[in-house]
Amino acid sequence: MNNSTVNFTISETSTNSTTQSIGILDSLNICVYIITFLFGLPTHSYVTWLIIRGTGSRVTSEFFILNLSVCEIGICLNSFVHAMLYWLSSHPTLKFFFVGLTITGRPLFQCLMCVERYLAVVHPITFLKFKPLRYRAICCTVVWIICLGSCVVCTYTLGDPVKHLYAWFFTLQFLLFFSIQLFCLVAVLRALKQSGPGERVREREDENHMKRRAFHLILIITVSMAITYGPYGL
Repeated sequence: MNNSTVNFTISETSTNSTTQSIGILDSLNICVYIITFLFGLPTHSYVTWLIIRGTGSRVTSEFFILNLSVCEIGICLNSFVHAMLYWLSSHPTLKFFFVGLTITGRPLFQCLMCVERYLAVVHPITFLKFKPLRYRAICCTVVWIICLGSCVVCTYTLGDPVKHLYAWFFTLQFLLFFSIQLFCLVAVLRALKQSGPGERVREREDENHMKRRAFHLILIITVSMAITYGPYGL
C-alpha cells in the first residue's frame, strides 16, 4: 500500500503522452493504484470512524493517528486519480498537487507520533504539560499548512524542466524525517534499558511495558519509512 503512493515518478517517465497505448509497467502501476484504493480507503475510513465515535479521551490520545488516517484517505483517493488519468486526457496538475500528501503529510504525522512517544518515555513531565487536545490540534494544523506548501512545491517541481529540484526537495525531506524518527528510536531504546533505583517490581514492569510499546511503534514507523521512501530518497 505504501510503495504504490510513490510510484508516480516511475509512471510519469514511462507514460507516453502522444499515444494511448499502455505498456506493461503502466499496467502494473494501474493495478497497484487500484489495489491501494480498494483496500486502503475502507481500512483508513474505518479507523477514522472508530476514533471519532470513541470517547473524548480516546480522540485526544489518538488525535495524531486520526489525522494520519485522514491523510491516508487523501493518498488513496490520489491513487485512484493516478489510475484514471491513464485513460482520461486531463492536465496532471491535480495529480502533482496531491503528491505532497505522500511525501510530506504522511511522514510528518508519523514523526509527530514518534515524538509523542519519545516525550512520554523520556520526558514524561513535558508530555503531561502538552497532553491537552489544544496542543495536538495546533501541531496538526501546522503540519497541514506545511503539507499544503509541499503540495504547491510538487505542482511546480514535478515537470520535466525542473524535476531535479523535486529530487533535492524529496531527499532533504526524507533525511530530516528519518533522522527525527531514528533519534526518537535510540532515545526510547536507551530509556528502556535503564531502570530507576528503588522502584517497585509492579511499577517497573508497567513502565517497561509502556516503554516497549513506544519502542515497537517507533521501530515499525521507522522501518516502514525506510522501506517505502529510502529507495527514492537516496
